[in-house]
Amino acid sequence: MEGFFLGRQPILDRNQNLVAFELLFRQEEYDEKASIINDLSASANVIINAYCQLGIQNVLGKQRGFINADPELVMSDIISLLPSKHVVLELKETVAVTADFMRRCSELKQKGYQFALDSVVAMNEKVEQLLPLVSVVKVNVLELEKNELSKLVTELNRWPVLLLALKVETREQESNCMQLGFQMFQGFYFAKPEVLSVKRADPGKLSLLKLLTLVMGDGDIEEIEKEFKHQPGLSYNLMRMVNSVASGLPQKINSIKHAIMIMGRKQLQRWVQLLLYTADQSNENMSNALMQTAAARGKLMELIATAERPHDKNHQERAFMVGILSLLNVLLGIEMQQIVDKLGIPDDMSQALLNREGRLGQELKLIEANERGEVAVIQLILVELGFLSLSELADIEMQAIGWTNRIGEVAN
Repeated sequence: MEGFFLGRQPILDRNQNLVAFELLFRQEEYDEKASIINDLSASANVIINAYCQLGIQNVLGKQRGFINADPELVMSDIISLLPSKHVVLELKETVAVTADFMRRCSELKQKGYQFALDSVVAMNEKVEQLLPLVSVVKVNVLELEKNELSKLVTELNRWPVLLLALKVETREQESNCMQLGFQMFQGFYFAKPEVLSVKRADPGKLSLLKLLTLVMGDGDIEEIEKEFKHQPGLSYNLMRMVNSVASGLPQKINSIKHAIMIMGRKQLQRWVQLLLYTADQSNENMSNALMQTAAARGKLMELIATAERPHDKNHQERAFMVGILSLLNVLLGIEMQQIVDKLGIPDDMSQALLNREGRLGQELKLIEANERGEVAVIQLILVELGFLSLSELADIEMQAIGWTNRIGEVAN
């Protein structure tokens, strides 16, 4: 199974304290550099991998992340997925400075977004146009002689910007930049980019397109929720994204519908559009046996919960989530404790997934015994549950299998 990768290079202050990371597009775990053909696609990968796959708290901690922002990204709605407190948007000096672009950057600045100007080596008309927008200027010290660097710093000091020494590779360069008054430092002298990775559980493009159509059209929340239920991996990503961008919520997110309502239709639309840039076209999707088993578990858990509490929709939703999450540790190649921590799910669901405890845990244990054909264990748990017979379990198992087969046909 392939993975998701993200480069991360530290940015330090004058006392060598960590103040930020630059987040970099990477295709492989051991890449020192990346071959970038499409800037927007690269930025989309960085955003999705930071927020959904790895979790923004794991990537940045309390620091900010510098992210390359080409004009297409700046002009798009994707930016609004990024909380302004997390990111600094890096503009390249080579950007086409149009009136629309300048207006858009000003709007984003008013909303609290910070901009940095990347890899500056000289003052020119374009740099001067962009300087009123930015709070940080990254100066490429590797490209400049001492006198050129000193002249550039003098010119930049006329502006209320922080200076970041980029590509510092020697002690001499660091010492010179300190004397010139640079406030931040980044380069191989301090640390090479580290590549973070996680195993891939990637939704297919056709399903994403179908989901996007529902979100952009008149599809109600129930329809959208139904489509998510066809995609265990996508449901996981949704909850990760909502927990990343909406940290500090007064209540924990405990169902797909809850996550959709918290995120809102517009944000959901932007997120699915972003996922379309990163989806793996060769992904086998629901033909993957683990995916099918996870989906079947989710549906069977939901049907058991419906039999137990026919009018408690919230309980049924929680049961479905426990079912589809129960195999994600295998699917993603990470510990279940990590998944539980990253999703921030309620205690009864956590106990079910980690220890098979509580009502939901008991029902999950029943399903696992059923998969293994352990008749004695099944009968014992059914007696403990007290609301389901063996023949009723067989009936709802057939319903769950039929549902899973139907969504498998749609996805393929």
